[in-house]
Amino acid sequence: MKAFPIPVVNIGPGSQPLDDELDFVRMPEMLATFHMPPRPVDASPEAMAQARTFFAELHAAALAHEFGGPMQLTRDVLALGPSALALVNETLGEGEVGAIIDEPSVRLQETGFPGFWRVRSFDEAGRMVTDVVEVAPVPAVISEAALLGSRCRMPKKATVAGVMNAPSLLTELVAASARGEGAPTHVVNLTLLPVTPEDIGWLVGALEVGPVTLLSRGYGNCRITSTRLRHTWWVQYFNTMNTLILNTLEVTAVPEVALAAPEDFADSLSRLGEWLETLE
Repeated sequence: MKAFPIPVVNIGPGSQPLDDELDFVRMPEMLATFHMPPRPVDASPEAMAQARTFFAELHAAALAHEFGGPMQLTRDVLALGPSALALVNETLGEGEVGAIIDEPSVRLQETGFPGFWRVRSFDEAGRMVTDVVEVAPVPAVISEAALLGSRCRMPKKATVAGVMNAPSLLTELVAASARGEGAPTHVVNLTLLPVTPEDIGWLVGALEVGPVTLLSRGYGNCRITSTRLRHTWWVQYFNTMNTLILNTLEVTAVPEVALAAPEDFADSLSRLGEWLETLE
């Protein structure tokens, strides 16, 4: 078992700061806001035409897409020429949520248009295999990888001195996990519960670490890590000083904090349409 990325610390205000950072996404000091990309005046006409065609087709497909529905909408960017790809990268930018999946190796980044995600997969040698833009509240591979890396039952774990409430909390989490998809999100707020550092350490060892780690950036940061228990995530909120302020376990397909909201997606469609008009 690899090291669990959640530090075992005292819970509540004044807890120890986060020791390590998710390298894929920078840890900001303030909320990132959207700025309309500048019009690329130095691009060649061919690159401009190719980029505009890509965005026009993506925009049209997204308008007709059922956001959050069962159908997956993706567009491959590997077929674009280098100059057109550079324009696409510049236009999409980076949003507030990034993710790493270990099994399989995937890197994900929300773009500056919420609901539009960049999803890249890699082979064992670290070479990029696929590079697509996916339109969804969260890319499908996140819930798929978390589910594949989980199990319904957890092996029994012996208690140690100082462990008080952790075994009963694990029983509660296992019962919530067994309810299946579509059940309301079940949250265990460790910050408000009488748990000891030994309880936290015991839960870390019992749940183990799953293959998915997300970082949601905003006012402070939220780290979301899948566990080996089906549909169970460790969700930690940090303030702008990287101090742990809220520590929860959530039983759900994907925690809501990582999802792009429908109203934000509608705004993205509007802004992308405005961007296309500037390219006319």
